Amino acid sequence: MTLFQCMLMGFLIVCAISVSFSRNLLNSVLIYMSYSLVMSIIWVCLQSPDLAITEAAVGAGVTSILFFSTLKKIQAIQIEKDKEDKALDLEVSNITLKEADDNE
Repeated sequence: MTLFQCMLMGFLIVCAISVSFSRNLLNSVLIYMSYSLVMSIIWVCLQSPDLAITEAAVGAGVTSILFFSTLKKIQAIQIEKDKEDKALDLEVSNITLKEADDNE
């Protein structure tokens, strides 16, 4: 096994662990996509181009599109944006309150 393949295997382990601990669903899907792409590179290194093409098409392509459409349907992507907007609104209101207190 070459150094390049060892690095790819290490990256696969990191992806598997990080997708397990990720709380953001969108990040989990993106990590899964990268896992699938690295796995397809490993299949090429193992001289199995048919498996590499299948992994890239199904793993990174079709499955990720299905995950994204599911996240959109359950409005998980929208909820994350709403949380960020609410946090930003809260910060702006805190700054406004601090400025009002300073002016008094």
